[in-house]
Amino acid sequence: MNLSPEPLVFELSRPGLVGCSLPGSDVPPAELPKNLVRANLDLPELDELTVVRHFTRLSQKNYSIDTHFYPLGSCTMKYNPKANEAAAAEPGWKHIHPLAGDSETQGALELLYKLQESLAEIGGFDSVSLQPAAGAHGELAGVLMIRDCLKARGEGQRKKMLIPDSAHGTNPASCTMAGFSTQTIPSGKDGNIDIKALEAALDDSVAGIMITNPNTLGLFERNITKIAAMVHQAGGLVYGDGANMNALTGVFQPGKSGIDVMHFNLHKTFSTPHGGGGPGAGMVAAVKELAPFLPGPLARRRAGKYELAMPEKSIGRLKAFYGNFGVLVRAYCYVRMQGAEGLRRIAENSVLNANYLRARLEKTYKLKYTRPCMHEFVAMGDVAPGIRTLDIAKRLIDYGFHPPTIYFPLIVPEALMIEPTETESKKTLDGFVDAMLSIAAEAKTAPELLHAAPTTTPVGRLDEVAAARSPVLCFRG
Repeated sequence: MNLSPEPLVFELSRPGLVGCSLPGSDVPPAELPKNLVRANLDLPELDELTVVRHFTRLSQKNYSIDTHFYPLGSCTMKYNPKANEAAAAEPGWKHIHPLAGDSETQGALELLYKLQESLAEIGGFDSVSLQPAAGAHGELAGVLMIRDCLKARGEGQRKKMLIPDSAHGTNPASCTMAGFSTQTIPSGKDGNIDIKALEAALDDSVAGIMITNPNTLGLFERNITKIAAMVHQAGGLVYGDGANMNALTGVFQPGKSGIDVMHFNLHKTFSTPHGGGGPGAGMVAAVKELAPFLPGPLARRRAGKYELAMPEKSIGRLKAFYGNFGVLVRAYCYVRMQGAEGLRRIAENSVLNANYLRARLEKTYKLKYTRPCMHEFVAMGDVAPGIRTLDIAKRLIDYGFHPPTIYFPLIVPEALMIEPTETESKKTLDGFVDAMLSIAAEAKTAPELLHAAPTTTPVGRLDEVAAARSPVLCFRG
């Protein structure tokens, strides 16, 4: 059945139609400040049913983890259990006021305290702050903590941070914001940090190293304890990018391997909502030496009561109030539902699923690093002359799959970064493999299909460079 194109809401607008009836105000009316009100807002006037249908149609065009497989490498797009949503929607959590005093919020403070303690135990650290609102936010917090710790030692001259070429892309930006310079450390032939290159870079200007483990190649850093010892011997500190903890929970504690400070991504590992700009959470954990520098306030227990307090040498607040509380409720619910055994099983299954995909695809899609992977692996999309990774990604959309992360990490040419997570079934993984193998065959026999893709979507392939440089952000009829 062919349907006519959907009319734009502006074309449906008719004067006098009302799409939303607001309840009566329960406070006296007040005049809005003049500088906050625009005289002419050219908004459409629509009836309520048209408004509902418009936004419902838009929602059905969205790609989401609740509707499809989402194998974004380095982003861990895993299913969010609806039990978490139900817990966060409980009136006692949902309606709590951020300015309520400690005596009125003991339940919330207890939840914060227990989540802090749980994350500290999972990571092998002494203390945790729930303040940061995203992974990069937690990353910045950790780097600022290292800066202040070095100043407290009397070593403020240390201004160089070492960053492996397999690290997350936000690491250099966080260092720059904290006043550090950066030096890239190359990977060896096995995909891990080149120990000789690291040794050559260590001097009295080094503040520390930022390590993503498992790294963005999906490989575990086998020399992690040796690397940490080398950096510590040189007077530096070790930052751990914990974005990939989904592969390690219940199996490996970074804080026991020489990592001094690390952030967690709750949306990646502990199944809180991911994407759409937030709300996020990027908890930061520290060993004993750096714990006094954590951003605050932290939840603490004293004399049987819970309270909020700033660490002794805190870098300060990073977020209004106490972080995105609803997200923290979801994460705590997830941790308690899984328990120690469940968290370990999650890590094991995420690694199993990734290696299953790697084994089924590696004969068709070349791998630069052929070691068994952790939670993700990086293949290459140049499967035929004239075909690039972008063509593979766009053709996957026609098969009903969201493309993996592409062209990252930069050290792998034509990179396809694939992460299935633990929540996908073997049936789904096999369907993805079948699509990838079919596309590889098409690349050799009918490359025009890949160059034209996607063809089944409301919008075809866009000029992404032009869209980034000259975005059209609003409707102009």
